[in-house]
Amino acid sequence: MKWQISEEQVESYQKNGFIVIEDFLSQDELEYWRSAVMEAVTERGGKKMPGKDTKIGEDDGINEDAEYFGKVFDQLLNLWQTNDKVKELMVDKRIGEMAAKLAGVDGIRIWHDQALFKRPWANPTAWHLDTPFWSFSDRKALSIWIALDDATLENGCLYFIPGSSEITSFENSAIGKNMDGIFQVYPQLARTQPFVAKMKAGSCSFHNGLTVHGAGANMTPGFRRAMTCAYMPDGNVFNGQKNILPDEYVQQLKIGDPLNNDEQNPLIYHASVG
Repeated sequence: MKWQISEEQVESYQKNGFIVIEDFLSQDELEYWRSAVMEAVTERGGKKMPGKDTKIGEDDGINEDAEYFGKVFDQLLNLWQTNDKVKELMVDKRIGEMAAKLAGVDGIRIWHDQALFKRPWANPTAWHLDTPFWSFSDRKALSIWIALDDATLENGCLYFIPGSSEITSFENSAIGKNMDGIFQVYPQLARTQPFVAKMKAGSCSFHNGLTVHGAGANMTPGFRRAMTCAYMPDGNVFNGQKNILPDEYVQQLKIGDPLNNDEQNPLIYHASVG
């Protein structure tokens, strides 16, 4: 695993709001990640997240057009909670250290992982932000996106708007069917040239949760599979949004309460303990 982060990479990430790391995984590591993720996905039986009956492609109450959004990608969350192999991958403190160094924070907790699979002929993923959907508000939150297949122009690779995390806020914009919906909220970004994040399988990217990003349609008969994980800097508090938190946990929380439950959001790296 190519996990050491240079000062140049930190500077690039903090300037642009994203970074691509080629050949993040070795070929053997890539095969293991693929095997572990697919095992976890199979075990899930189509359910999107633990403790919920909503399945892939079903209306989860977030989007108005379930049929359209069901064909954007298959989304399975918190596989680390239901598969020990994926848990071992997700709690790897080396990845936590990478995230902490890029974000410029001392400690990193898992917010949630996601397997994101674009099926053959899948719809595009409109430009959007991540952090405004989450149960905490932190401008340094970030995600890793690991390509399990080659991510190409043809099958729906990621795109980023460079520097957008310096401009955007926590104002929420739904992930709609129109690619340009985000620019109704942030019109000053509409003329920015995007970065095309084509990646070989085994490469990865990190992006800030306030970086505007999206993905193209899958114009091929093959899958575009990715494994991702969102990270919460340690020390954050509940902002009142439920997001992926279990019902019983949310019922115990008040706005301003610390989100430090290690069973729900494990601390995977802190500079004080290495």
